[in-house]
Amino acid sequence: MTAEFCGIICAAGAGPGSRFVHVAIPLLLLLLIAAAVALRLLSHRAARLFRELKDEKQARGELASFLSRFASGLRGDEGFEGLMHTTALNVAEKIDARSVCIYEFRNEEFIGAGVCGNYPLVHTDTPQLLTRRQQLLEVLLREKIVAGFGFPGCILVSKQPEIIPDAGADPRFGGYADAGAIGSVMAVPMLRDGMVSGIVCACGNRARPTHAFSPLQLERLRRLSSEIMMVQDLVRVYFEISRRDRIDQELEFARHIQTSLLPVSFPQWGSFAVNARTRSAKEVNGDYYDFVRIDDDRLLVVIGDACGKGVPASMLTAMTRSFANALGDSFTTLTAFLRDLNRKLFNDTGGDRFITVGCCLLNRKASLLEFGRAGHTNLITFVHNHIRVISPDGNALGILPDEFVAFETLRISLDPGSTVMMYTDGLTEATNALDEEFGEKRLIEAFSESCARRTGSAEIIDDVMDAVSRFEREQSDDQTVVLIRQIGDGSGQGERNHG
Repeated sequence: MTAEFCGIICAAGAGPGSRFVHVAIPLLLLLLIAAAVALRLLSHRAARLFRELKDEKQARGELASFLSRFASGLRGDEGFEGLMHTTALNVAEKIDARSVCIYEFRNEEFIGAGVCGNYPLVHTDTPQLLTRRQQLLEVLLREKIVAGFGFPGCILVSKQPEIIPDAGADPRFGGYADAGAIGSVMAVPMLRDGMVSGIVCACGNRARPTHAFSPLQLERLRRLSSEIMMVQDLVRVYFEISRRDRIDQELEFARHIQTSLLPVSFPQWGSFAVNARTRSAKEVNGDYYDFVRIDDDRLLVVIGDACGKGVPASMLTAMTRSFANALGDSFTTLTAFLRDLNRKLFNDTGGDRFITVGCCLLNRKASLLEFGRAGHTNLITFVHNHIRVISPDGNALGILPDEFVAFETLRISLDPGSTVMMYTDGLTEATNALDEEFGEKRLIEAFSESCARRTGSAEIIDDVMDAVSRFEREQSDDQTVVLIRQIGDGSGQGERNHG
């Protein structure tokens, strides 16, 4: 206060209004103190806000730098495979470390996934060989990080960041070659849901070689660990996508091979006309059909259904097809053929793999059809508007040795207009929303109704498979139909396979 102001106050205090003055002065002082405190608080808040904005700007800058490095790493010669090494180099530059190693949890153990510099925390008798990153990485891949043993193992247990001023004075580094020359070391665990998913470890303070890493450097490493985890996630996603793409490409290749193995056209065998179609539940099929020419008069029509689905089933069908074609050169009888096929599959497949097969041997000279099956579905015939189901005995192929199998065959003569259908159980076992199976009864009804009003075998197959499609909720098994028609005069033409 000025002297004049104090004088006025004193003069006022001597007069009649002195009581008011005695009250006003403390209030004024309180107001002045409150204003000073408020200014100070505002000053602190402004400073904190400035620091937060500065930190946010720095964080954004670091993220932008990280993304730039990430993109550069992708454009490099090593692509995704070298991203962890690029990340390690980026971390080393940001924290001023001579070397950095990024460990990650992979295949139930911690291994070195990315490294830069001459990283010294490896167990080897020849450290001079580790000047190249590839050699260093090979050694790191063999390193076993055991919880509680060695420096990384202790970080694994404590789950806490740590700075070691001098590795040479710490017993946890005694197993490393020339531990006294390592210098300062720091490490940060990377946590996911409270579990250690990786460790980033830095050796040697490049900024001040004779000094330990500072708490500021450790804090910076801790912040960078989140970027490392981001890279790990991106690499993991990339390799998962690559793996799936590779599998898809292999499945597509397998599908093309399998499709190429199916007959290109359907044979016209004397008065017999043959047609077929298969519909896969997966990329590749466990069903197959084939036509094996035995001699000038006999044609073997084969349908097969391997256990399971997908690639394993398709491999078994390919093997069966190969064996069946090879046995066609020495064919004698249908029973002997099935026994020989079983013997080969039993010797060359595991006990848990088997295939069911149905065979129709067409003799165009005698207009006879002989049917045999190995654990397969029944043969359904439509003759003179009547349905007949043929069910000879026979074991599935590949399960039992030759001395325990037996196969029965039945021979029938077909009149013109007769139709015979072989099929796989993917049709009869198709289920609807109520988990009801399509069943043989519905299949016979669809087949019989179509035969009564249709003249083309392709149309009959369409009707049967469409009936199954309308019934089932979702296709869960491969579905195949083979149709044989007795057309009488033998003048029909073979049909192109579009299935």
